[in-house]
Amino acid sequence: MPVAPDDSSLLLNRELSLLKFNHRVLTMAERPDVPLLERLRYLCIVSSNLDEFFEIRISSLKEQLAQPSSAGGEDGYTAAEAFERVQRATHALVSRQNAVLNDVLLPLLAQEGIVLLEEEDWTDTQREWAYAQFRRDVMPMLTPIGLDPAHPFPRVYNKSLNFIVSVEGPDAFDRTGGIAIVQAPRALPRVMHMPADIAGIPHGYVVLTSLINAFVNDLFPEMVVKGCYQWRVTRNSDLFVDEEEITNLRQALQGELPQRNFGAAVRLEINESMPPDLERFLLQEFSLTPRDTYRVQGPVNLSRLMQLCNVIDRPDLLFPEFRARVPAPFDTLSDHPDEWFAAISKQDHLLHHPYQSFQPVLDFLRAAASDAKVVAIKQTIYRTGEDSELMNLLLAAARAGKEVTVVVELMARFDEETNIQWAAKLEEVGAHVSYGVVGHKTHAKMLLVLRREEGRIKRYGHVGTGNYHPRTARLYTDFGLITANQTICEDMDKVFWQLTGLGARRPLKLLLQSPFTLHDTMVQLIRAEARAAAEGRPARIKAKMNSLLEPTVIKELYAASEAGVKIDLVVRGACALRPGLPGLSSNIRLRSIVGRFLEHSRVFYFYAGGEEKLFLSSADWMDRNFFRRVELAVPVLDKSLKRRIITESFTLALRDNQLAWRGLPDGQYEPVRSRAAPLNIQSHLMRHLA
Repeated sequence: MPVAPDDSSLLLNRELSLLKFNHRVLTMAERPDVPLLERLRYLCIVSSNLDEFFEIRISSLKEQLAQPSSAGGEDGYTAAEAFERVQRATHALVSRQNAVLNDVLLPLLAQEGIVLLEEEDWTDTQREWAYAQFRRDVMPMLTPIGLDPAHPFPRVYNKSLNFIVSVEGPDAFDRTGGIAIVQAPRALPRVMHMPADIAGIPHGYVVLTSLINAFVNDLFPEMVVKGCYQWRVTRNSDLFVDEEEITNLRQALQGELPQRNFGAAVRLEINESMPPDLERFLLQEFSLTPRDTYRVQGPVNLSRLMQLCNVIDRPDLLFPEFRARVPAPFDTLSDHPDEWFAAISKQDHLLHHPYQSFQPVLDFLRAAASDAKVVAIKQTIYRTGEDSELMNLLLAAARAGKEVTVVVELMARFDEETNIQWAAKLEEVGAHVSYGVVGHKTHAKMLLVLRREEGRIKRYGHVGTGNYHPRTARLYTDFGLITANQTICEDMDKVFWQLTGLGARRPLKLLLQSPFTLHDTMVQLIRAEARAAAEGRPARIKAKMNSLLEPTVIKELYAASEAGVKIDLVVRGACALRPGLPGLSSNIRLRSIVGRFLEHSRVFYFYAGGEEKLFLSSADWMDRNFFRRVELAVPVLDKSLKRRIITESFTLALRDNQLAWRGLPDGQYEPVRSRAAPLNIQSHLMRHLA
């Protein structure tokens, strides 16, 4: 059927789809075949994801609510309708999360001798220990603020732990009791281990909330504490920088970052036992409504319990340790740079993380930094971490006299401060530091080395789907291509020139680039498959990504489906496309993989009359990636590598019946179950690539 370009009912709501993804993650916390501490970790991941969801997505919805227009969005909902549906779905998710923690995980952990020791269950000896901890380490850090005209409501940091305390009776100045606020400094540990001889179990823990609740009377001597209740507020954390006014992006961000933690409030989390009058008081203080309140059973910040997963020495309650292998030929190369560059010149090399080690990327850069023939190194940095071997190698290369150019994306959300610090360090050693193009985040992942060989410059490159971050390379699935293909590498160099200099757009021969050619090319390739199918020729589309939201591409996929193109989509997170709907998307299958590793790679495949065009990309199919970011898609030209990627990205994902979820037309997902032999794509790749 023809797809009406303005038919918004064809698209699902982004926020609701993102919440569905978190339901899938929460299911991992419910699965008995997942090790127990890993189940707790998944619960904490959902909590962390929800924090960002409120800081960014709910904040955006609230801003839309404040606008005068009531027109519907791409999904057909007005801002008010979308907000109401999202709030209901979020409350349901939080309720389920609380139930999983209290009814499932905590009892199971207790069976393993891992207990959060609550105040009402302490023995006399345990209470003595807890009181000593409170008096020595906690109480000196606390500053209770009794609210009155001389003590206004304190400025509250985003997501900080706070307590509202109701007291009565006269104080030292004959002031009558009322309400006090106690803020827990971030320096205080949220979870403390109780010695085994006192706890009576190997792994007894006390949360900070329990300590403060138990001994809050000491903060208000000679007064009566009627109640003490934990709470925290989540704030809008999007940064605003006036791109037309700034002259130095780094300085502008340094001025804006401290204010991020004091944006408009969007969520209030409170203990389930807080009286309604205190809840109303806090809501009024933060200009929130009752639907913005989330009552919790347990700590208001569940992500703090992630600490238990990292410190408890119980390997039997964790995933078995996995060490990625360094693949051939990199596992046999010496430290001599000539060997490295000869191996890369010989053929393209594919790395699939985390199943294959990230070490060859670091060793490639190390070889370049130490090689006298290398004259320049160029790198994009989006996320890299505070303690980064890769960044230290770039610093070493600059100190060694190489021409080092680094495009640092200062607007990488929640990594701005870390990137600012690395940019300053790079500038100190003489590297050329650029912040990309204001208004277009540099999200492309590329490393380029220029080497003088036989009197001319030869280029070597690495292009990937993931960040240059060794930690996430052990947790995220991503592809990286190391190549000496001079056309690809020259295209990379042209992109670097665009990012650091000025001038007209330079045509690229093989790479696709946002915001210029990636979207148009994807649309053209989808339409080409649709024409082939309409003419009775073979046609296939396969795409793997994190999110699928861009309306034009979705509607082109609908049209291709109805032309007869078989389309397989592997989308981990938010997806606005409705699969399997008769007359619209009957030839589209949608899957989501949620497992031990976070599926992060972006791969696009088109049959193309048997040519089989395959791209690795840094970009999801979202508006921002197509139009407001600098992104790359690199074609995979080597046939053997192409077959590998198709198998590892699609063939196995479509056979998986352990981690896969099937997307349904109404936006719901159901676990994939079949009578075929069990196949877990991630376990399979761990066995066969490691």
